[in-house]
Amino acid sequence: MQTFEPLKSQNDIAEIISSAFDVGLDISGDWGYSMQEATIISSVDNPINIFEHTLASMRTYVQMNMTLPKDQRYGSINLNENSREEIVVDKQIYHKVTYQISAMREDEYASFIDEYKEGYGKDGFDLNGHFKRRKLATLTREDIYWFEVSQV
Repeated sequence: MQTFEPLKSQNDIAEIISSAFDVGLDISGDWGYSMQEATIISSVDNPINIFEHTLASMRTYVQMNMTLPKDQRYGSINLNENSREEIVVDKQIYHKVTYQISAMREDEYASFIDEYKEGYGKDGFDLNGHFKRRKLATLTREDIYWFEVSQV
């Protein structure tokens, strides 16, 4: 299974996210790989679990796409929450959220999309076989994201 390097926070992650995704978020801290590296959420405009999912999706996209060479990038990246814990330490409130991530190499994904567009509805196109091959080409992994939410 391929491993992905944790992102390093040499700059403010709010600035990195703003630059990469053109969105301003009221966050600070680190990329959330551990309690000590938690992303600090200061305020939200929508339910906290949706905000956290958005942050986790951004981190995953940066990690699996934007920081990799073009021939190693993943697309079709999806996150689903598997579990959530609320942990209180010295009046600090943390959410430890585990996500299941699925993704496919960008070049393979593009090929599958082209194959589907060309074959769908035509005689001889094996739709079941197509989706079985897509499933086999999909990488699935789990990742934990720590959020510090005391201010929310």
